[in-house]
Amino acid sequence: MDIHVSGSRPTRRAPPEYFTGTVLQDPIVATAAPARLVSNLVAFEPGARTAWHTHPLGQTLYVISGVGRVQTKGGPIHEIRPGDVVWIPPGEKHWHGASPTNGMTHIAMQESLDGNHVTWMEHVTDAEFSAKLG
Repeated sequence: MDIHVSGSRPTRRAPPEYFTGTVLQDPIVATAAPARLVSNLVAFEPGARTAWHTHPLGQTLYVISGVGRVQTKGGPIHEIRPGDVVWIPPGEKHWHGASPTNGMTHIAMQESLDGNHVTWMEHVTDAEFSAKLG
């Protein structure tokens, strides 16, 4: 058993190579093999978002607070709110983040495959982010 006492691991700012705007991450768990779970609490300021990315074994998002957005490449933009659960299948190119006017916090959960849990791609443009909701 491994217990991480609240506050014992510092909040980190998400790297600008993979995120637009101010995004803060608090680690929840990154398990050692043979387990594969990686999970973070992620807080997006209004307008902040991930870059396009995929996960080899998929990803689950559980929205804690605020108003956010999520989109699969080529699909409509969906608004997400507290209590919403989003499942993104393995290999599906997508992004997620806050709405233009509200922050959003979610728990992101994904599994690693051969030590990799995400493949980052290009940034979401302002035009892509500002498109109408689907």
